[in-house]
Amino acid sequence: MTSSEASKTWLSQDAYDRLQAELDELIAARPEVAAEINARREEGDLRENGGYHAAREEQSRQEGRILYLKEFLRNAEVGDAPTADKVAPGMVVTIYFDDDQSDTEKFLLGSREIAQTTDLTVYSPESALGVAILGANKGQTVTYTAPSGSDIKVTVVEFSPFGA
Repeated sequence: MTSSEASKTWLSQDAYDRLQAELDELIAARPEVAAEINARREEGDLRENGGYHAAREEQSRQEGRILYLKEFLRNAEVGDAPTADKVAPGMVVTIYFDDDQSDTEKFLLGSREIAQTTDLTVYSPESALGVAILGANKGQTVTYTAPSGSDIKVTVVEFSPFGA
């Protein structure tokens, strides 16, 4: 698997459509936000105008989200993630911790943006766990350092494409 394949974000059509609808709503709301800023500006002294500053902060937040969604959707791959013989983004993965085969966890390795489309926990491929298991084979044991600083050993039990 190439590094560009590993860094791709796979989205179901439903997830893509939901994010595109959010982007469309944010873009459509731009005139409202601009009107709010203008209305607050008319209230007087901008140094002490909390409403004006709140409206500007909201505009900044929305513009940041618009830029993020445009870039995210431009780079996303829509459809089914490719099947692979190694763990890759877009796969449902089952692991067990340390050497305790009864301590398992099943999750989706993919973008957190698709978390609302599934009941599974979603781990990013860029997370410590995601980086550790990316490219792993069934039965392979890997170790990663958790954000707390402790080393955690996991073994890949199985994996399959999301939705399969």
